[in-house]
Amino acid sequence: MKKNAKTRIWGDKMILVSYQTIHVPRYHEWMKSEELQKLTASEPLTLKEEYAMQNEWMLDDKKCTFIILDADKHKETNSEIEPMIGDVNLFFNDADNPHAAEIEIMIAETLHRGKGRGKEALFAMMYYGITFLNVNTYTAKIGKDNFASLRLFDQLGFVKVSLAMFYPCPQHNLLVHDVSKLFRSMFKQFFEVSESEAFREVTLEMKITQEARDYIMNHAEHLKLIDNER
Repeated sequence: MKKNAKTRIWGDKMILVSYQTIHVPRYHEWMKSEELQKLTASEPLTLKEEYAMQNEWMLDDKKCTFIILDADKHKETNSEIEPMIGDVNLFFNDADNPHAAEIEIMIAETLHRGKGRGKEALFAMMYYGITFLNVNTYTAKIGKDNFASLRLFDQLGFVKVSLAMFYPCPQHNLLVHDVSKLFRSMFKQFFEVSESEAFREVTLEMKITQEARDYIMNHAEHLKLIDNER
């Protein structure tokens, strides 16, 4: 979205910067990883498609994206490319509640996982969403086998609200949600996968009560937000 196009959020371990064209080549290299494609339920794009996606997201008021930089590496290099370690996003896709946002994080650089940068980035994004985008509910959708992310969101206070299953439909490059056994047996030629191959997704939620707001704000007190031209 345009709203965060000039925004930076500085923390102790990481810095959030808006997703710009200079970040696309490195992001594109990340998304060649089959592991990241699986964890994010993403399909690989060409570099040209990645640039188009970045521009589309920048203009879409329902998508807020920040690139996560390692603070120490940024201090050392004064660059926004070498310190890139991942991204964090908000998606406003709830037709019933325009103030509900799905939150998503990816730490692409494996050496930076489990060191607190992802947790600080999530607190920074939740603080930004509450303060500047009027978010009143956060949801997170995570693969059932992504134990690290499930543990992280549990530590943040998210609660599980549902478990969904998606079935690959190879001939049409689709993931079909909650397909009944009867339906799959009727159209067996389209679903050439077993129950065990289905993608299981857990939905977690945090409603922004006063208690939740205070909790997030307490963890965001050290953050420094700058909103100007780079």
